[in-house]
Amino acid sequence: MFERFLPKLRVNSVFDIDLESLYAQGYRGIITDLDNTLVGAKAPLATPEIVEWFEKVKNFGFKLVIVSNNNLDRVSKFATPLNIEYVHAARKPLGAPFHRALSMMGLAPQEAIVVGDQLMTDVYGGNRLGLFTVLVLPIAVTEEGFGTRFNRRLERIVKRRLHKSGLWLEEEKK
Repeated sequence: MFERFLPKLRVNSVFDIDLESLYAQGYRGIITDLDNTLVGAKAPLATPEIVEWFEKVKNFGFKLVIVSNNNLDRVSKFATPLNIEYVHAARKPLGAPFHRALSMMGLAPQEAIVVGDQLMTDVYGGNRLGLFTVLVLPIAVTEEGFGTRFNRRLERIVKRRLHKSGLWLEEEKK
């Protein structure tokens, strides 16, 4: 049961994702979370490093959509200046926002990856649809809201269960 929360890949940050390898495997789209995945939850705009990463993503030929549970104001202020499509108030882990992102990119689930910092929303939601899931370490845990802090407590329980069953090994992270 807890395997549904297990990401296919764990990395420290988006910068550690091997885009070349994923593209070679046939992936053509990236659905990414915003807060604590790309920037801290209180950072209003993209950092120069994230802007550079977006360019790298696009240069490889990936399509990109930000899917965030945050509100329209937060997500649009981040994504619009970068000309990146987005889904706000997504209510992850529900399937609808992931389906919408896939539709926006014109891709099937087996052609897209999900990148996020939470097991309960990003990984679980992506796994339910058969997407390749990538878990990154959260950027600024101290900036998280109540809902995310609650999810982090649930994550600790899930991680302990996965660890007990031999599926969650800390040294796996790259």
